[in-house]
Amino acid sequence: GSPITAEERRLRDKKHLDDITAARLPPLHHSPAKLLPIEESIAIQIQQKEAYEEMQAKLAAQKLAERLNIKMVRFEPEGEASVQYREVRDED
Repeated sequence: GSPITAEERRLRDKKHLDDITAARLPPLHHSPAKLLPIEESIAIQIQQKEAYEEMQAKLAAQKLAERLNIKMVRFEPEGEASVQYREVRDED
């Protein structure tokens, strides 16, 4: 056999795949994987875990509120009436 170039080999392999399957790999939308120092990896994992747990807590609170038919409203202990009362007006 005669030696074939890398391009010819790639085309031959692609044709072979076309012959045996119609499945295609999805296009790569993200940058390829990169190596991280272990400290940075751990920090990212901890950050992702905290964000995940926070999201889970919010979702659980929302489901519980829906199940108990509780409406969440903004709580202002001072109230608007007391704010108006406290306004200083010059009565000249």
